[in-house]
Amino acid sequence: MNALDKLKEAKGILSNAGIENPERDAEVLLSHCLGIERVILYRDDPDISDEMNAQTDALLKRRTGREPLQYILGYTEFYGLKIKVGTGVLIPRPETELLAEEAIKTISKCKIQIANNLQSAGKDKVSSFILHPSSFFILDLCTGSGCIALALAKAFPDACVYGTDMSADALIYAKENAGLNNIINITFLKGDLFKPVKDMQFDMIISNPPYIRKDDMKLLQPEIIDWEPVAALDGGEDGLDYYRKIISGAGDYLKENGTLLIEIGMGQSDPIRKMAEDEGFADIHVLKDYAGIERIIFLGGSRFAT
Repeated sequence: MNALDKLKEAKGILSNAGIENPERDAEVLLSHCLGIERVILYRDDPDISDEMNAQTDALLKRRTGREPLQYILGYTEFYGLKIKVGTGVLIPRPETELLAEEAIKTISKCKIQIANNLQSAGKDKVSSFILHPSSFFILDLCTGSGCIALALAKAFPDACVYGTDMSADALIYAKENAGLNNIINITFLKGDLFKPVKDMQFDMIISNPPYIRKDDMKLLQPEIIDWEPVAALDGGEDGLDYYRKIISGAGDYLKENGTLLIEIGMGQSDPIRKMAEDEGFADIHVLKDYAGIERIIFLGGSRFAT
């Protein structure tokens, strides 16, 4: 059998199983088994050995069982990083890349501001981070696979980045992902939110916490509810349990003029803004994602004003 015939067969199998995008998934799985790019699959239409055919069928069986494509492949891409994923760890979402991107923009603005302030004071403008690499600390709460923390650590190798999570399984992936991407300025710690970093303070705290309402959990796709860790998704009755803990506790862990960036779910911006105001945050900004959904809330001081 040649590759394009197998591709047609695979597409039919996935379509009959109700997979949302059967052609894409068939292309990805077959290319993965053959170890070639999808463009080569179409260009060369290579022959498939009996062994490769059997391997492809095994992966198709997993996918028709609604196992996430990323779990089957064993990895996903996130902000230019290869992130290993599997049972026990949440799969990074594309919208979370926006959270990492905005955090990087915010830190970059801060560095420019500090450099300019130092220059105005008659000091060498490059000294702010290069000569004091331990002066900038970032904390990623509910780090999961470590994707956000790793994106920031890669962007700012002179920063000290910490990630905390309750899940021992997730932290195994996070630590492997640090090694996979050759990132060394990062520390992953097991524990509930701020507990593993007691007595520390940070210039930036960032988080993509669980925020699905408990009653909405049953509405999730089988790939999510049947495979991904419930603890990484369930935000309590109203979806806001973690926001209450994070926003109320952040003040003790933020440096003066530090900032808190959090990903939020659809329709959650108003109650979360109210929480922040009640906790004394005055500098509050909400950013929409590319679908027009309010997705990120910034809570901070003038040093990080956006």
